[in-house]
Amino acid sequence: MHQGRCHLLIDLAQVSYVDSAGLDELVSSYVTSNNAGGSLKLVRVTKRLQDLLTITKLVTVFDTDDTEAAALASFSSACV
Repeated sequence: MHQGRCHLLIDLAQVSYVDSAGLDELVSSYVTSNNAGGSLKLVRVTKRLQDLLTITKLVTVFDTDDTEAAALASFSSACV
């Protein structure tokens, strides 16, 4: 998030399992990017992870997209 890089895109297509430590890292990355004036988006979230985000109510926190192109297009162009 330095040198004009304030948007973070995490592709989760190949992630088959996420435990509490993994969720903690996602939340930590989200907070860090927001505090830096940026944003974080999850792309290609698996059904299993989508269910986990729903159960933990984190589905209301994270922006998700089905494709990388859609996620990239949804980022605002301005970075702080």
